[in-house]
Amino acid sequence: MSKKCEENIRKEEDRTENSPASTVPSPTKRSPVRSPTKPATGNDQLKVDHNASASSSSDDTTTDDEKLRNTGVREATVQMGEFNNVQYTEVDMRGIPVLDNIKKVSMVPLIFLIFYEVSGGPFGIEDSVKAAGPLLALIGFLVFPFIWSVPEALITAEMGTMFPENGGYVTWVASALGPYWGFMQGWMKWLSGVIDNALYPVLFLDYLKSAIPALGGGWPRALAVVLLTIAFTYMNYRGLTIVGWFAVFLGVFSIIPFVVMGLISIPKLEPSSWLVVDIHNVSWGLYLNTLFWNLNYWDSISTLAGEVDNPKKTLPKALFYALILVVCAYFFPLLIGTGAVPVERDLWTDGYFSDIAKIIGGVWLRYWIQGAAALSNMGCFVTEMSSDSFQLLGMAERGIIPEFFAKRSRYGTPSIGILFSALGVLLLSWMSFQEIVAAENFLYCFGMILEFIAFIRLRMKHPAVERPYKIPVGTVGSILMCVPPTILICVVLALASVKVMLVSFAAIVVGSILPPLFGYTERRGWLKFSTSAALPDLFTLNRDNSQSLVR
Repeated sequence: MSKKCEENIRKEEDRTENSPASTVPSPTKRSPVRSPTKPATGNDQLKVDHNASASSSSDDTTTDDEKLRNTGVREATVQMGEFNNVQYTEVDMRGIPVLDNIKKVSMVPLIFLIFYEVSGGPFGIEDSVKAAGPLLALIGFLVFPFIWSVPEALITAEMGTMFPENGGYVTWVASALGPYWGFMQGWMKWLSGVIDNALYPVLFLDYLKSAIPALGGGWPRALAVVLLTIAFTYMNYRGLTIVGWFAVFLGVFSIIPFVVMGLISIPKLEPSSWLVVDIHNVSWGLYLNTLFWNLNYWDSISTLAGEVDNPKKTLPKALFYALILVVCAYFFPLLIGTGAVPVERDLWTDGYFSDIAKIIGGVWLRYWIQGAAALSNMGCFVTEMSSDSFQLLGMAERGIIPEFFAKRSRYGTPSIGILFSALGVLLLSWMSFQEIVAAENFLYCFGMILEFIAFIRLRMKHPAVERPYKIPVGTVGSILMCVPPTILICVVLALASVKVMLVSFAAIVVGSILPPLFGYTERRGWLKFSTSAALPDLFTLNRDNSQSLVR
């Protein structure tokens, strides 16, 4: 907003406050306390609702500045159901520095970025057969997407296009519940993402250790983890466009060997093997954690929304295509593996698909699967790190964390965020596969609860704010859509081990004391916070007229 516009607003406020005939209350002044999610100017636009019936006689003479000034008051006092005659005012925000020389991510790379943030292929789903047998594993990867993946993807499409910036889900929660809960969301999701990323060097080496036994343990394995982390981190540093097209190449290379294996296995398939189930011999904790880990993180792409070409149209389509790709990439390899080879549940552990490939097609197919698995984990690593690091950049642009996290490299990448994410991976890479999955799922669940609350609250409090993509359900439908995944979250949390619970709660406690600590460091002048986000924050806009959900 220009200085002239701001001066006009202040004059109009003074005139309104001093006029006894005024019927429109002036906006309540904001608290002098720093608001990390303070609205800023930018190139994007946010359309805010107005109650036309309250000013139908003066709409023709009302200036844009007056409309903007009254936005916070009117929007906060309009009751649900009174939007039969709604006006929209475009708030044009200029002044945000834009990196025009940085190429945006297009549709195809975006699909494969989502694919690798969620899946990366069938590598890692083997434990579902070990835990529950063929039938429940197949049913799980068909039914679970409707319980969890579809709702999460739909919410991501709506909220990601409503807030097309790198803060992603942090911005959603901060807009609905305030900056403190926005930080807690960012802390838990970033920590969950880093824990998740620590898994991929482990899986990468698990698939190679059969060919290179020295990678099975000791200092060679530790050195390999460090070298892999450094190499993948450098790729993130070089730019998100490179990561996106690299993900396309890896995706094609990882999927093709399973297509070949499927064609070879057709004469060997035994459909009766798919129906084997022993309901009394099911490890429900391992089963649900494996399904949950392989079918979540659809919201991760929201932290890259600011780097996407035309996100309001591209993001929903990319999520739809990626959902189909992910489900197929899980279900058909499971059909092949359980139908063409006699099922011995104890053998179904990480890397077992390479053994199945050898049985079906020979050594050459085994090596191909191993190479595809290794490269797939590589793709998962670089895309997850991109999401984690750009999330930190988005939080810094909102003033939630110190501004040095908003520093970009000459390639447009968040250099400090990448460095912190890489250090987190190295510190957590000592954990076992099952511990990593359980710990990240636990923290992820808490973050998703906040996302569901934010989604519903924004639907209720700001129903007329522009949503380029809107799930075709009302408030009640939004609540009902969140019920099944919330029940699932409760089950996953209840099945967590005591060790995982203690570690996760300790992490949450640490996160809860960081916001006041940041406030202290800012007052002392040790750290600097600033706001440079392109979109205003709805929580701050109506802060004094809204009732907090967590008061």
